Amino acid sequence: MKTILYTYKEYLKSNNKLHFNSYKDLHNWSINEISDFWKSIVDFFEIEFDKPPTSIYKFNKDFFKSQWFNDSKISYSKNVFKNENLNTPAIKYQNENGKYLEISWNSLKQKTLEIQEILINNDIKKGDRVVGYCSNTPDVIAAFLATNSLGAIWSSCSPDFGYDSVLDRFKQIQPKFLFYHSNYSYNGKEYSLDSKVSNLKKSIKSISYTLDLNTKSQFSTIFKDIKLKYISVDFNHPIWILFSSGTTGKPKAITHRTGGMILEHFKALAIHQNVCKEDTYFWYSTTGWMMWNYSLSSLLIGSSLCIYNGSPVFPDDGVLWRLAKRAKINHFGHGAVFYQNAISKIPKELETFDSSFLKTIGSTGSPLFKETHLGLNKIFPKSHIISLSGGTDVCTAFIGGNLDLEVIPGEIQCKMLGASIEVWNSEGNKVINEMGELVLTKPFISMPIYLWNDHDNLKYKQSYFSKFDNIWNHGDWVTMTINEGIIVHGRSDSTLNRSGVRIGTSEIYSAIKYLNYIEDSLIVHIDHSTEDKLILFIKSNSKINNNELITLIRKKCSPRHVPDLIFNCPDIPYTISGKKVEVPIKKILMGMNCDEVVSKDSLRNPESLTWFIKFYENFSKSLD
Repeated sequence: MKTILYTYKEYLKSNNKLHFNSYKDLHNWSINEISDFWKSIVDFFEIEFDKPPTSIYKFNKDFFKSQWFNDSKISYSKNVFKNENLNTPAIKYQNENGKYLEISWNSLKQKTLEIQEILINNDIKKGDRVVGYCSNTPDVIAAFLATNSLGAIWSSCSPDFGYDSVLDRFKQIQPKFLFYHSNYSYNGKEYSLDSKVSNLKKSIKSISYTLDLNTKSQFSTIFKDIKLKYISVDFNHPIWILFSSGTTGKPKAITHRTGGMILEHFKALAIHQNVCKEDTYFWYSTTGWMMWNYSLSSLLIGSSLCIYNGSPVFPDDGVLWRLAKRAKINHFGHGAVFYQNAISKIPKELETFDSSFLKTIGSTGSPLFKETHLGLNKIFPKSHIISLSGGTDVCTAFIGGNLDLEVIPGEIQCKMLGASIEVWNSEGNKVINEMGELVLTKPFISMPIYLWNDHDNLKYKQSYFSKFDNIWNHGDWVTMTINEGIIVHGRSDSTLNRSGVRIGTSEIYSAIKYLNYIEDSLIVHIDHSTEDKLILFIKSNSKINNNELITLIRKKCSPRHVPDLIFNCPDIPYTISGKKVEVPIKKILMGMNCDEVVSKDSLRNPESLTWFIKFYENFSKSLD
């Protein structure tokens, strides 16, 4: 099979007289000849500029101030609707009640025009902030495209965000217009946002207009010649504002550049995931997670974007696999935990699943364990299993898939093109086959322009450049192998340091997965002046066999990984985006006030914290 990566290399050979013997050679060229590389992405994908750049890239000694595509003008939505003549659907949609729709490119454009006119009538102009408090439906995609077409800046939260959490986010950016869904369903229950939206409008005085998208959900099937207005913007003009999780403080308002998103997502989706024109692309997400924004860009490529609105396990854990079959999804993506659950308790839909149309299975959010990868291989032997790691900070992945390289279970295949990734130890030295910090040594096109309202870039510098001088520190604890595959161990601020040896929490979680009676787990390292404690919390309905558990961890990991204390707990706290809350729990167990170390609105199950607070109160003496 000729992949897009293969075709791209052939293009470079023919048009640029460049020949690469290996992916490593290609990657080295992409980070050493930065201007030539990104220009080749523009030319290869025929990305349309309304005004070409006077220069591609100018390095600045202040890393994040480097310049990209100076003086150019571009439109994201205009590049999306270059695909309007395709016969395949623009959007395939299903909600948890089973309603399924396929929406044509013309219908999507018509809906975008309808919403664009509403925005114009309400005086929305370039640079204004437009926000959504919405479920994942096709009309939200039209709302974003309409916003973008006018040069306004988009941001969104999903309905599972609590009021205070939404207020903390939207108040920072002072939006002028708010889209919402007055009613929505999740996990079989009906909810209303009316009162929350009313309070938001009272609390955020900049909101001059709100629109309930439930009143604008119908898509026309009548063909029309649509004259959509496009406002071209500077390459570095903000396209959207994404927010960090906000588990330990006010969420950062991460502002991304329009052109950077277009070029990066073409590269990431097409070259690294092999998403082709007229494929169907799906990655389960809510409108409050960066994967929603990332998935949108499949429309740039001309792929059909498949979205699902509701719980991924309602009415049962086979619902997304039935959708995959119904919509003929070629690229299926979800969080690692979803796949772990699918392997431990295989849905009946997968027992006889015809996966011939599934080109790739994508995973992100947390490390995909080797055992889970091997289990997926058995179910989907013809599918390429891709793991991605990056995040909200760059709205893409630094490390990801490559259909031309060998897949090694437990490893992410490669450094992504254009990303100058290395692994450094605490002294700032590059290391191989040794755990260290994931760093970016050269500017990257989808780095944030800035953090909104971050005067003098103080928060920006503190977030990414405080550890190493003029080097982006991503906050991931990883190992790069000899073959340049990457093993992700977890966030560096939650890694364990035992007797001077750093341990990734993912190694312990991976070992525990062998015990079927364990539903979930959380491990934290409590640092004391005289000694330290490694504490393992287990969620299980069965009695825990501590000896069996300790033996397994010792065998699969090492004696240093063995916990000092093991406790059963009713639930494990997670962020809304599906990440375990390790650091705040550690701080709670060290006696810090819960309200000071974690925002409950940032959690999908905030009630789980109550047990840990009581645990500390009852057992604090045993931790001394």
